[in-house]
Amino acid sequence: MGDPYILMLAALAILAVIDLVVGVSNDAVNFLNSAIGSKAISVKNILIIASLGVFFGAVTSSGMMEVARKGIFVPSQFYFNEIMYIFMAVMITDILLLDVFNSLGMPTSTTVSIVFELLGAAVAMALIKISADNGKSISDLAQYINTDKAMLIIFGILLSVVVAFSVGAIVQYFSRLIYSFEFEKRPSYVSALFGGFAITAITYFIIIKGLKGTPFYKDIKHIIEGNTLLIIAASFVFWTIISQLLIKLINLNVLKLIIGIGTFSLAMAFSGNDLVNFIGVPIAALNSYEAWQTSGVAADAFSMGVLAKKVPSNLWLLLLAGGVMVITIWTSKKAKNVIKTGVDLSRQGEGHEKFQPNPMSRVVVRAAMSINAGFNFFIPQKTQQYINSKFQRPVVKLSKDKTYEMPAFDMVRASVNLIVAGILISIGTSLHLPLSTTYVTFMVAMGTSLADRAWGRESAVYRVAGVLNVIGGWFLTAIIAFSAAAIFAYLISLGGIAAVAMLLTLVVILMTRNYINHNKKAKEEKKQHHIERAELITINGVIEESADHIAEVAQRVNKLYTNVVNDLAKHDLNKLRKTDKHVSKLNDEIDNLKDGVFYFIKSLDETSVQASRFYIMVLAYLQDVAQSISYISRASYKHVNNNHKNLKKGQLKDLKGIDNQLTELLNKVSFIFENRTFEQLELVLTGKKQLLADVSTSVEKQVARIRTEETSPKNTTLYFSILLETKDLLDAFTSLLETYEEFHISTKEIEE
Repeated sequence: MGDPYILMLAALAILAVIDLVVGVSNDAVNFLNSAIGSKAISVKNILIIASLGVFFGAVTSSGMMEVARKGIFVPSQFYFNEIMYIFMAVMITDILLLDVFNSLGMPTSTTVSIVFELLGAAVAMALIKISADNGKSISDLAQYINTDKAMLIIFGILLSVVVAFSVGAIVQYFSRLIYSFEFEKRPSYVSALFGGFAITAITYFIIIKGLKGTPFYKDIKHIIEGNTLLIIAASFVFWTIISQLLIKLINLNVLKLIIGIGTFSLAMAFSGNDLVNFIGVPIAALNSYEAWQTSGVAADAFSMGVLAKKVPSNLWLLLLAGGVMVITIWTSKKAKNVIKTGVDLSRQGEGHEKFQPNPMSRVVVRAAMSINAGFNFFIPQKTQQYINSKFQRPVVKLSKDKTYEMPAFDMVRASVNLIVAGILISIGTSLHLPLSTTYVTFMVAMGTSLADRAWGRESAVYRVAGVLNVIGGWFLTAIIAFSAAAIFAYLISLGGIAAVAMLLTLVVILMTRNYINHNKKAKEEKKQHHIERAELITINGVIEESADHIAEVAQRVNKLYTNVVNDLAKHDLNKLRKTDKHVSKLNDEIDNLKDGVFYFIKSLDETSVQASRFYIMVLAYLQDVAQSISYISRASYKHVNNNHKNLKKGQLKDLKGIDNQLTELLNKVSFIFENRTFEQLELVLTGKKQLLADVSTSVEKQVARIRTEETSPKNTTLYFSILLETKDLLDAFTSLLETYEEFHISTKEIEE
């Protein structure tokens, strides 16, 4: 075999590109959330601005590359082959981990993942070396790991969470007191001063501090160092004057300018800080290979102390990486999914909540309410009234077809998000600390949301649950990253290039599966019919939307009922479990529709208010149908899961006959509502009478069996449960169809 390390290097190059894609899909949320959520700038312009920021940031990231080479482990303690094993394990783990989080739409930290992967792989390799040396013990592990630097990085990451949340909340609170929600009515000098402060902070902390550690810094070092206060003061005066002139001359909204510059600078800070997470390891591997190849020493005898030296990064490689990041920003569908999570958790208004409450979120909300009540007890009433007036949101009057265009939050909060996050990240970057941009930007956004009173009594418990879930995912990231990288490093050390090939095959299989599942989920979400507030404003709109709901529920209940009967006949536990999951999903979707009734009623025009009662009744009957099929599914699953006896042939035969009739009936219902041939509803209502009669006959047959041949109480319980719930299901469909027929007839009479 040829040089196996060339193959590893080629694999690392490919993995670097993939890691850039999956990493940016997760981290794009960091610098796009504020601009997209506020809708201050068009999405196309936001992406152009962010793309430019990413390119500039890529150039400034060279100083951060040292972290991958010597920030976590002591390179001189490892040989070249061991270093390559560590790097391979890290990259494989990173790609798999980030792709899973992207598929779930959960923002996680690429910084935490890379730090703990390097730590896990290095610890595993160190333990292998220690176990092979009789003269060493576990206490010698500290010789291999750069514990001081590693602890500093980990501490910095954890501290950034608290600092980001606190600073974001404080700055937003005072910004709102200054601006209020009616910032258009503030005097122009207020906006000019705010613009001067914001742009000064951005230009100094991000552009000047960001250049520190790059090849270009030495050319301007003599100008910057020793003149910090003068530069900041002059910049503040300059940008304040510029802001005032722009407001007066062209009536520019300074907040839009801040959001544009902030998006650029945060994208630049992200790229400068996080590029090491994606290509730092492959570049370190390239440096290692170049040093080993010219040495003439065997791979398992060449010490990697050379990595401890400062090695300038290849500018073209950095720009190439920046190009891949830019393409990903424009094309990644998973990035949009992650962005949605961040925007939803920080939005000002109410709406569908992605996360469900949990005991911890309820405790946190109750504690916060108690603390708030305690503060209010000591604050004078007039002061409270003044503060509340600043946080009073104006009623925005929009036409019905424009309500969906409302931004998730206003430009004041978007500006604060960008300023605070950008400053904190740039400070960390200038200190060569790989702060988690995800942690910082997410916690700043959550802090500003809290201070801005976006988490009201209606939404707080859901938002807090979401934040806790995301933070829990962060800790899970660290644990999985450390463990998986350690395991992979051990496997590679055992199997060498063969183990690498198998793990790369695993990467391809799992990523392909995640891609297919993500696309499948996206298609299913498109099929789900949720209430669109802008569309359901007339009686015809109600009829169209509700008809789609009924047709879909009829199709799905038909399939689910058939599955239960067939799986019960085969006593197939796995298929019954899958069917039960689909039933739960149907119930959740109908619950979501009922949660949207408030917005539906508000969207109706005055001539269509009668449609609200009809729509509420339709959803109630659909919920009854879903509950019936849910009970049938769970009772069947429980019966088989408890290993009870199979149903008798006569029972299964009767159930199959009922299933065939129900299939025919529900197919007709689905056809009628899909094609809007509502005049045929009477035929369906007549046809269901025979089915109800057959259900009653089956009940009587079972009573006769009990008195003669039936010996299983559990079979009897299950059989009666299925029959009675089938009757309830038919009753719910009957009531639904009768209600629909009545409403359809009355609507036609009104139109005539």
